Amino acid sequence: MSDTPKFEVIDRRKIKAEEEKGQGPEPAQPVAEEQQPASTAKEPAPGPRLVVNEPRRAAEEPAVTAEPALAEELPPAPTAEESRQQKAAYEASAERIEDLIRAQNPAVGPQPPVGFEHLVQQFYLSALLQMGAGTQDGQRARVDIMGARATIDLLAVLGEKTKGNLTPTEERMLQTVLFELRMAFLELSSMVTVPNVPPQGQA
Repeated sequence: MSDTPKFEVIDRRKIKAEEEKGQGPEPAQPVAEEQQPASTAKEPAPGPRLVVNEPRRAAEEPAVTAEPALAEELPPAPTAEESRQQKAAYEASAERIEDLIRAQNPAVGPQPPVGFEHLVQQFYLSALLQMGAGTQDGQRARVDIMGARATIDLLAVLGEKTKGNLTPTEERMLQTVLFELRMAFLELSSMVTVPNVPPQGQA
């Protein structure tokens, strides 16, 4: 299988039309939880624990570019009028939620508008958590090293796609965050080992 993540884009305009006709979308089938291996009697060694979601098989299968296949699966783009109406409804709904929150807690002021720096900060915090930051004292860090790599690579993609459109401050912030995360990844990856893996050439 390819390393490219699989996902499906749902055209909610079709779902809304089906609901109006009384034909709602089929309920999602429950996914069976993955069986967890039984814990061994031996206490694991201290240090970061590697989370392996799926083995990579890039050597077995050639890489496939996702863009052509994704373009075929995407629904038609919304019209300008549909986008305008949806944005207005979204902003009205968000304002209503803020009013409800302020009614429960009058000390909460209006939320500042979301900017580019918030997006970079979100990626930054996600990558740090995936690399074990924020672990409480006495607990073993749970590291998702491949998830951290994906988050860092997404930041790099963001930098490429926004090149020439950022202010000097935004560009400096993005490059600084990328540098710090890559340095943390290098330090962590040098410490990570996968247990119970026999050397190559041995059964």
